[in-house]
Amino acid sequence: MTKNQQHVVRRDDGWAVRGAGNNRDTAHTQTQGEAIEIAREIAINQRAEVVIHDRHGKIRDSDSYGNDPHNTKDTRF
Repeated sequence: MTKNQQHVVRRDDGWAVRGAGNNRDTAHTQTQGEAIEIAREIAINQRAEVVIHDRHGKIRDSDSYGNDPHNTKDTRF
C-alpha cells in the first residue's frame, strides 16, 4: 500500500475501509457498496485514490480523486 490511498477490503464480518499505511481500519460496513461510498468520500476530501479489492483480496478496481485536472470521476473540484 502507498500513501494517499483508501483500500476497500473484505473482513470476516463484512467489509472495511483502511487508509494505506494505517494499522487499523477506518470504517466497517456490512456491504462492499457501503465501504466504497465511505472510501470515496474520504478520498475526495484527501484528494486520494480508492483501491477496491474483491473478496479474495485481489484488486478489482481503483478510482483517483487527486489533483489531476483530467480527472472526470468527480466534478466537485
